[in-house]
Amino acid sequence: MSEDIDVNSNINNSNEDKIIIKKSTYNNLLKGMVAAMIIATFFGGYIIGTMDNNSNSSVTTEELEKIISEMEIKTTQSSQVPTQQPTQRGTQLYEISIDDDPVKGDPNAPVTIIEFSDFQCPFCSRFYSQTLPLLEENYIDTGKIKLVFKDLPLDSLHANARTTHIAAECANEQGKFWEYHDILFEKQPQWKNLSPSNLDTTITNFAAGLGMQSAAFQACIKSQEIADEVNDDTLDAASYGVTGTPTFFIGNEKDGYTKLVGAQPFSVFKTMIDNQLT
Repeated sequence: MSEDIDVNSNINNSNEDKIIIKKSTYNNLLKGMVAAMIIATFFGGYIIGTMDNNSNSSVTTEELEKIISEMEIKTTQSSQVPTQQPTQRGTQLYEISIDDDPVKGDPNAPVTIIEFSDFQCPFCSRFYSQTLPLLEENYIDTGKIKLVFKDLPLDSLHANARTTHIAAECANEQGKFWEYHDILFEKQPQWKNLSPSNLDTTITNFAAGLGMQSAAFQACIKSQEIADEVNDDTLDAASYGVTGTPTFFIGNEKDGYTKLVGAQPFSVFKTMIDNQLT
């Protein structure tokens, strides 16, 4: 963020005919005056009051005042002329493949949000706790949007993420994906630093707590088919230019999807969704 500061400075005449500055200092001041007028005017009074009166120069106080005055006029005039904004490209639209990924909401909702997420990602957890409840209340529960979840465990950052994504896919096999999804985010601090053996025990206990069939769950988490499901989502993410989590695509199959990166506040989602609904 930047802060606008209104700075004024006055250059006072002294009884001396000349205020002495070094030539190099004068040249640098003159060259930078237009680009940094605020800085020059702010420090102008200080420079004049502290210059060495015994060095060699031919720049008088009146001449320096004149230079600064002329630069102020130029700066004011230029600020009144609209500057050209960088050319903006049209919003890129994506075609996103939705296969058998978990869906929350009405399958026929006019707008879809596709989320690439990592269960161990703190920003994904923030989206889950702060933004998703508002999306559910205002859009998912009212049939306006549906949310599609895609796996993107960031193995280089989150050692336990892939195991939990496999477990969540297995929960999906038993119709418990979203319940398991919620537990993983709500209890993220409890499992994110566990050893592999303790993590296996924990994810199995989560499944049991949801009433899932333990034997089927145990067989599932060892299944290559489920591992491939997670890998396929990861490859999809790379093909869409996704480099971090969470990343969202908002739109529909007919018109395409717009990318939204990061745990953005609800207001950002609201604007994009409402634009799609109008």
